[in-house]
Amino acid sequence: MVIGISGETQGKSKLYEKGAHLVLERLENVSVYKGKDESACSFTQHLPNVFTDLNKFETPFRDRQPVFFLDYDGTLAPIVRDPASAFLPDHTRDLLRGLSNRYTVAVVSGRDMDDIMQFVSLDRIIYAGSHGFRISGPDGLYMEHAEARTLLTKLDQFEKHLRETVEKEIDGVEVERKYFAIAVHYRNAPPGSLERIKKEADQLIGKQREFKRGRGKKILEIRPSLEWHKGKAVEWIMQKLGLSDQRKYIPVYIGDDVTDEDAFRTIADDGIGILVGTHSLPSAANYQLKDVDQVSKFLHYMVHAD
Repeated sequence: MVIGISGETQGKSKLYEKGAHLVLERLENVSVYKGKDESACSFTQHLPNVFTDLNKFETPFRDRQPVFFLDYDGTLAPIVRDPASAFLPDHTRDLLRGLSNRYTVAVVSGRDMDDIMQFVSLDRIIYAGSHGFRISGPDGLYMEHAEARTLLTKLDQFEKHLRETVEKEIDGVEVERKYFAIAVHYRNAPPGSLERIKKEADQLIGKQREFKRGRGKKILEIRPSLEWHKGKAVEWIMQKLGLSDQRKYIPVYIGDDVTDEDAFRTIADDGIGILVGTHSLPSAANYQLKDVDQVSKFLHYMVHAD
């Protein structure tokens, strides 16, 4: 693992861009513990819960307006065995409606944008689907990544192949076509299925540099290997809406997945990242919320805060 030390003047985002897995201000923030097996090492990270230090969390909002970005699965809605049944709880929709009446709110998801719009069903929300490759919002806001559009035919071919192989041959595997990606869900598949899915995906991609393999929670994805991700989508939305002035606005990104780390790293110098639960990688987030229920509690607090 590569740890970057930013000091008090150097920005964290640049170190993340150069390959750091985690960036800290001081080396003193790293603690090393020697165990019985000196050949093995492990990593532990503690992020403060938002509700344990509300005063510190709210300090940036005294002179800057927050702009909220939220992942969907595992953040707004519970992760369920059937992805098509990941419905947004009514009380969460009401809270999102209230939040969007006060602030700019975007839902940024790996799901297809049309699916997210259907699940959330709120007019004042900005929707960024397929990890931000497709974005839509109020007042005619719309963007499709132009370079990614040229890869749609190839994605059609990949989808057909995966449906005829791993979806048919492995019980519990479901292939989901997104506009700019293909997701293979294996949450309900037998143990060991991932290796077979990886092999099939790698054979499909081969030496085609236009595509890459990605991971989520019990999901393997094939998507364009373009320099675009959730963090880039956050930057695009902030710039497009005239919210890039760091003296006036501060992005707040809330997500639970490893793909949300791209956004946490992007806003590491001028925003607030909140990780929901835990995942397998070091996180660039500043705070943590325990689960979907605590996200709902946080939304309630922000809607009703003075």
